[in-house]
Amino acid sequence: MLKFVKNHMESIAGIEIYPMISLLIFFTFFVLLFWWVITAKKDYIKNVSNLPLDNQNDDIL
Repeated sequence: MLKFVKNHMESIAGIEIYPMISLLIFFTFFVLLFWWVITAKKDYIKNVSNLPLDNQNDDIL
């Protein structure tokens, strides 16, 4: 099965660019995420981390 897929993919012209594009998107996403985590304000992180424990906004169905 894998041999069939590999042979089929090799017959497509220009397919070698897609792994490079996906790696670039993956790398860019995680670099931006890392940058956001490092530069996030401590008050915002503390507020968001306490949201699951906040009982004031619970709606009873």
